[in-house]
Order: sequence, then C-alpha cells, then structure tokens
Amino acid sequence: MRWIDTHCHLDAFEADQQVDAVCLAARQAGVVHCVIPAVEVANLAVVRQLAHHQNHSYCLGIHPLYVPTAQEDALAVLAQQLQTHQADPRLVAVGEIGLDYFVPQLTQSPWRETQEAIYRAQLKLARQFELPVVLHVRRSADRLLKHLREVAGPGGRWQGIAHAFNGSAVQAQEFIKLGFKLGFGGAVTFERAHQLRHLAQTLPLDALVLETDAPDIPPHWLYTTAAERSAGVPQGRNTPAELPRIAQTIAQLRGMALEDLAAATTDNACKALPKLAALLV
Repeated sequence: MRWIDTHCHLDAFEADQQVDAVCLAARQAGVVHCVIPAVEVANLAVVRQLAHHQNHSYCLGIHPLYVPTAQEDALAVLAQQLQTHQADPRLVAVGEIGLDYFVPQLTQSPWRETQEAIYRAQLKLARQFELPVVLHVRRSADRLLKHLREVAGPGGRWQGIAHAFNGSAVQAQEFIKLGFKLGFGGAVTFERAHQLRHLAQTLPLDALVLETDAPDIPPHWLYTTAAERSAGVPQGRNTPAELPRIAQTIAQLRGMALEDLAAATTDNACKALPKLAALLV
C-alpha cells in the first residue's frame, strides 16, 4: 500500500532536527509522499528546499493566521516566487490559503477584510500560474466558496483540496461541485466527531484525500486532554507515520478494505494536485 499525506508541515520538525527521522518513519509506514504547505513569506524557501531534500512536494502561499504579521509586499513576494519556480515539478499548488473565522482577532476589522483580500488575491495568482489551491477552511466555508465562484467565473472549476474539512454535507457537495477533494485526518478518529465521521463514511470515495496536518491535529491515541496537560502530560505530536492508522478508521467507517482506500485516495490526490503523479514514479 502507498499513502500520500496531502498536508504535512514538515518544516515544523526542523527546530529539533527531527525531519530525517520523521520522514524515515513515514516511509517505513508506507507513506511515500508528503505535500508541504507554506504559511508565510518567511518559510517559502524553507518548504521548497525541504521538499527537494526529502523528495516530497510543496505549496506556496500565505495562511490566514499569518495575515496580521504579513508585510505590505507579501503578495508581491509570493507572486515573484511563483513565477520563479513555476517550472519546478515539486511546486504542486498555491497554499495554504483561505479564511479563518475561529480566531477572534481575524473576525474583526481590519483583519477580517484583509484576510479576505489576501485570500482572493492568492486565488487570482493560482489562476495566473495555472496551479491548484490548498484551502484552510475554519468556520469559513461559505465565504471561501463565494470567492472561489467569483474568481473562477460562470461555470468555472478548480483543482485542489479543502484541507481538514469540517463543514456541513451541503458545503461538502459545493466544494466537490467546484472540483475540490476534501482532506480528512486525525479529527475523524474521535468517536464524538459525529458529523465528520458521517461525512467520511458517506461522501463519494472519489472526493476523499488523506492528511495529517502534522505536527497538529493529533489522532485520538496521541491526544491529551486539558486536564492531562495541566498535570504535565505533553500533547502528543502528530507525524505522517500516523496516516495509515488514521486511514484504518476511515476504512472501517466505510466498510471497505484498507488497500482499496489507499489506492483510491492516492489516485484522488493525484487528480487534485496533478503534478504529484510524476513524483510517485
């Protein structure tokens, strides 16, 4: 079985020099490829270099959580980097981009309007450079969809992934209609995540891709409660090696063989991010 982690912040493991070990463990677990999204101008070069060093792929973009610290020339720098590296086979998307209406600061002026303007500008860059997009969706699905439809124009479609999807069934269908795949990861392993597990069980198989968002969104076996953390128990750190076990939860929910889920989600990832296929040969 071959697995693709379609969303993994491998650069987060560089601080304690764990990248090589994390990537080795992932490959030993059958995770043959990771997609590494950028989050700000400061790490555009970092994710590109890491992808080349580890034989993975990367995305370039400005994450909504980094909008308040973005410099005035951030979009211009991003556009220049996309142009410079547009022929790089490992540059697979514009991302991680989107909207976040969970963080209170970002729901208020001026940051609400600023993050929408930066998101829309990055959608236009994706169109300009003919790249898919990897979307951050947190309490923002309807606004994300509005801008996607407007930038694409009547009948326009996209390629890409709605990362860590946790919207409604109706919103899921709207993303699928526009051409997106939906990313599922560690959150689906929690039994209390009823709506998310129902989506993982009932959405069309060709709409699903797998991800970890490592080192974030740990599956239930790595998660520690607030009470445990206050008692000194550290939060478990997610890694791409957890992907096959996360996938096992989804396979069980869908009543299908794990091998079939691996094949389907690998194919789906290559359709969402077409440059991936050549990197898996």
